[in-house]
Amino acid sequence: MLKLMIGVKGTGKTKALISMVNEAAETTHGNVVCIEKGVKLRYDVKYEARLINTNDYLVFDAQSLYGFIAGILASDHDVTDVFVDATLKICNHDLRAFEKLALELDELTEKANVNVVMTVSMPLEDASDVVKKYVMQ
Repeated sequence: MLKLMIGVKGTGKTKALISMVNEAAETTHGNVVCIEKGVKLRYDVKYEARLINTNDYLVFDAQSLYGFIAGILASDHDVTDVFVDATLKICNHDLRAFEKLALELDELTEKANVNVVMTVSMPLEDASDVVKKYVMQ
């Protein structure tokens, strides 16, 4: 299941994501993965979660992010939760490519029975209808 946390910079998306990662790491019976651009979360995410910097793996657009997440899920069937911070930044702020990523990830996560939560820095009113259907309430 795909869920998006959308809001402008400074609205607490990353802080909420960190809480969700740490809670999942404590409560799930599977593996938790947190993907970020850079290394700003390294002291906030509990060691039980796998923290991955997209820059280390040359993930710089929406399609490579999809492939990266699909590869993680293909190689580890025990992954229950994937969290992605600054998703639109990883996707080079390409809204059309991000929409396609959301649709593809929704299909993938349903098949794999995995929860994916992503933060997206943008005003909610700028989100397309495709993107809005995944927004967390």
